[in-house]
Amino acid sequence: MLLAIDIGNTSITFGIFVGDRLIKRFNISTCAYSLKKLRKGLSRLIIDNAVMCSVVPIMTGILEKDLRGLLKKQPYVIGKNLKVPIENLYHKPKEVGADRLVNAYGCVKLYGYPAICVDFGTAITFDVISKKAEYLGGVIVPGLELSLETLSKRAALLPKITLKEPESLIGRDTVGSMRSGIVYGVSALTDGLIKKLKEEIGKRVVVVVTGGNSAFIARFCKSINKVDRNLTLKGLQLIASLSFSK
Repeated sequence: MLLAIDIGNTSITFGIFVGDRLIKRFNISTCAYSLKKLRKGLSRLIIDNAVMCSVVPIMTGILEKDLRGLLKKQPYVIGKNLKVPIENLYHKPKEVGADRLVNAYGCVKLYGYPAICVDFGTAITFDVISKKAEYLGGVIVPGLELSLETLSKRAALLPKITLKEPESLIGRDTVGSMRSGIVYGVSALTDGLIKKLKEEIGKRVVVVVTGGNSAFIARFCKSINKVDRNLTLKGLQLIASLSFSK
């Protein structure tokens, strides 16, 4: 069994694979991670190898140490001892988050290219893959929950609210107005950016969305072709499988 791990700013997502089949997925809050919680999530399953990508360096070290203890071997870490097999055309390639490259590779292998991959996480990232399967770059904007949190923290009269479907476009109270703004605003932004990106790379592009809020926000968008909330985990599995076959 392979344990795939996506370490994000808000949460750590774990996926357990048998071959290329995802048999279990669970999350642990990044700030509340512990080895005890990891053991509980694994439920006594026997893990043979682990692969991870991370945008939180301090957690990378913690997970590496814990996994070495559990597996008695070094886990695969994207960017450290495992490379994403995609040509990276960023001006400074090392600046690209490992999760973005993993998503791009997973998108290429599972859904084809050229493509636009949108990840609705703490930040919303738009990653563009060329007709030659090259990683071109992308766009980064604040995520839905981050935007809501910032609104309530920085505006004294705006309450802290949860992310839910708005009752209508025109909010009839403060909470309704905030929900309408964030949901319809982000969906309009998503469609608008995808339209502009298509003008850059061509209209015959597959658009794939992933991340915790992907299925929710996709309901309000018109330009999305595929929703795959497990794309990062699947990308990690695909990359790891290449190393196993060598």
